[in-house]
Amino acid sequence: MSDHAHLVRYLRKQHVLSLCCTADNQLWCANCYYVFDETRMAFWIMTEPDTRHGVLMVQNPQVAGTVNGQPRSVLLIKGVQYRGRVVRLEEEAERVARTAYQKRFPVARKVSAPLWEITLDEVKMTDNALGFGRKIGWQREG
Repeated sequence: MSDHAHLVRYLRKQHVLSLCCTADNQLWCANCYYVFDETRMAFWIMTEPDTRHGVLMVQNPQVAGTVNGQPRSVLLIKGVQYRGRVVRLEEEAERVARTAYQKRFPVARKVSAPLWEITLDEVKMTDNALGFGRKIGWQREG
């Protein structure tokens, strides 16, 4: 399996990311359920724009965060650090993302919160199962 395929497989298996936002000397992190769109190398999240992280994302679309599990052994640590840009989805893009989100998280059918897309610019994965400290990197071209 290629490094990219390994990274994509991991992100598709997980479902919660940490999201770190900053604007006007304010800094905040939140945990969000996500759906990963591997064709766009993007996360889709659902959140209200009036949450603390929502307000900051509107002010500054540059975000960063992590995706990781909670293994008991250091030898099994796997996780991702990312940075990207977030935008609130509208129209057809929002419909496609909402369909995928509701399929993954059926309880979301009862929620009308907006969907957002975090377009990934850079990802670094650590996977100790491949060898202690093994890193896999990905960066958007252009």
